[in-house]
Amino acid sequence: MIKRIVTIGPESTGKSTLCELLAKHYQTQWCPEYAREYLLTNGKEYSFEDLEHIAKGQLALEEKHAAFVHESLTISGENTVTAQQKPLLFIDTDMYVMKVWCEYVFNKCHHFILDTIAEKQYDLYLLCNIDLPWVKDELREYPDEGPRQELYRIYKDILINQKTPWVEISGNYETRLQQAIAAIDTFI
Repeated sequence: MIKRIVTIGPESTGKSTLCELLAKHYQTQWCPEYAREYLLTNGKEYSFEDLEHIAKGQLALEEKHAAFVHESLTISGENTVTAQQKPLLFIDTDMYVMKVWCEYVFNKCHHFILDTIAEKQYDLYLLCNIDLPWVKDELREYPDEGPRQELYRIYKDILINQKTPWVEISGNYETRLQQAIAAIDTFI
């Protein structure tokens, strides 16, 4: 019943900001990227094995937020959901991001991640372009334009070759928000 909308793309492309703005606009929840929490807690050096743990943590966090959206719609007798209402959950990162991360850094991917990609379905992808300036923080790894362009092409190729609707999001933050709202209102 909950419509799940995922933002994906290279680092520092406004995915978290877009999720937060969309959740505010639609008065719902958004699921942050678990990797940030994990790496800030455990250190920014990571192994191939850490990425499987991060992937599982991301899925668990997503389900926690989905349960909260579901509960908030059904817990009160006053809040009955009509057929016209579509509860939304905005998700910063999915297993495609984990796949790209694994393959880009380690040239291999966990079977768990690949199996989850094959099983899990989303309702819409928002591909964030690299036209925002890269912003340094303690976890970001790819400030140079070459890797950013390469990663963007990888994400775009993934979306072209799967069946879920997707939209490219570009421009400044306000333009991105308006593009995303238009896409959500069209597809969802």
